[in-house]
Amino acid sequence: MTTTIRTKKAKTQTSHYSGSSNSGPNPTQQNIRKIFDTYRDNAASEPDTIGMEGVMKYFEAIDVALDDVSFVVAFDLLDAPTMGEFSRDGFVTGWTNASTPSNPCDTLDRQKAYIESLVQKLSSDASYFKQVYKGSFKYAKPEGQRAIPVEHAFAFWDMFFSGQQGGIDWSSPRTKWYDLWREYYTSKNNRPVNKDLWNQVAELVSKTREPGGESLSWWSEDGAWPTAVDDFVAFVKEKRGADGMETS
Repeated sequence: MTTTIRTKKAKTQTSHYSGSSNSGPNPTQQNIRKIFDTYRDNAASEPDTIGMEGVMKYFEAIDVALDDVSFVVAFDLLDAPTMGEFSRDGFVTGWTNASTPSNPCDTLDRQKAYIESLVQKLSSDASYFKQVYKGSFKYAKPEGQRAIPVEHAFAFWDMFFSGQQGGIDWSSPRTKWYDLWREYYTSKNNRPVNKDLWNQVAELVSKTREPGGESLSWWSEDGAWPTAVDDFVAFVKEKRGADGMETS
């Protein structure tokens, strides 16, 4: 996957850590800043940025891989402005928010453990899954483009919808939904994925995995689904009909 670098101011977050003071960074923040400085770019012009090389070294230190969802979880937590870059504000604020007085995330081991806990949360908390998935749009699309190329989309979908890569298993008792989505999209659509469709795929996954969602009773012709989802439902019904399966 091609990666691009750009700088963007991190969004403001409210800290959940109560140890801050008006006199400056608390010890936890000081330790987090030291970690940032260990991996940041050395160029004087970019003192507040960890670039691609530093990100790779940092991920290696906390056992985050680029072929599973742990790296997207880390980017989301630390409000990475783009694929392969951390800002000082996002890094310090993210790890400060994750810290508590009894368990500060101010060492590499603690940061590793916290990322691991978030990956576990991804498979059990639907709201958190949607947050990380929808936020990944900016990492999946190339810089300057409005949509995600198909090959990039599937690289991310393979992570999010495969339990082997830290995501969820997009299936139900009678239906391997992700296999069907892959077959449909590559054979019937195969177009770049815009933000609306990217987000609606998360809703589609949620609907199909609900109790009774396998029947497709949640879908109607009057719904506000993107055309690609409408066409996918028609594709599934056609496949089920050809296989002699119930379609509603």
